[in-house]
Amino acid sequence: MSLSIRSFYHNASGTWSYLVTDQPQRKCAIIDPVMDFDLSSGSIGFDAINPIIEIIETESLQLVWILETHAHADHLTAANYVKQKLGGKTVIGAGITAVQQHFAQVFNLDIACDGSQFDRLVSEGDRLALGDFSFEVYSTPGHTSDSIIYKIADNIFLGDTFFHPNSGTARCDFPGGDAATLFQSLSKILSFSEQSRLWLCHDYPGNDREPIDAIPLAQMKQNIHIQNAPNQASYVELRQSRDSQLAVPKLLYPALQVNICAGQLPQAESNGANYLKIPLRS
Repeated sequence: MSLSIRSFYHNASGTWSYLVTDQPQRKCAIIDPVMDFDLSSGSIGFDAINPIIEIIETESLQLVWILETHAHADHLTAANYVKQKLGGKTVIGAGITAVQQHFAQVFNLDIACDGSQFDRLVSEGDRLALGDFSFEVYSTPGHTSDSIIYKIADNIFLGDTFFHPNSGTARCDFPGGDAATLFQSLSKILSFSEQSRLWLCHDYPGNDREPIDAIPLAQMKQNIHIQNAPNQASYVELRQSRDSQLAVPKLLYPALQVNICAGQLPQAESNGANYLKIPLRS
């Protein structure tokens, strides 16, 4: 059996997307695809995802799954665009229904809050076949209620749980987030075999290094937040202190409106244009 993992970095959002392929069977999955979005102009684009689509077409691969680790708040998903181009089934954690319920109220959206925008909702213990391999699903809430990780062979796709060991771990102040719960999820990840490779969803390297896509599990045990807060009580204190100082992600409002709907844009209005909402606060 031969499994191929190719990584693609979206510099504007610091996001990694992945193309995972069972080479002999020619079946593949895309994890966390990114749609380009410029906030100031409202323009969307597909420069980030098109190279992945081109590889799939050039190599005559069959796209089986379009996997989301959660409903992201820092970039817009290209899942619907990919599905229209290549087929494949969109997948997200079953906790998406709680996320939809919350943000449907925030934005006053008339949408179904049952996850039906996605082809499949998954929970801990579910498996998604990919040729001779399969993705195993593990629930890792704490950052959001719908957060999951995907494990295939010795590869674990982390979503927003761990970042680079020097960067720490995910924030927990979003709706459905909880620092104690995230600590338990982080501990679950670190309980896997030390042969595992942890594939990051984000990396923010600054100017001192290039973005890194994967970290050996043994190295992730040196994550700065785990080292500084090795038990649940100290981690909760550290996380709450840090989160109280964090700004709202600049793409939070546009991202959530699109991502809770599997990448589908809001329905065009009578003038043919699509609109996103920004709730005003006094």
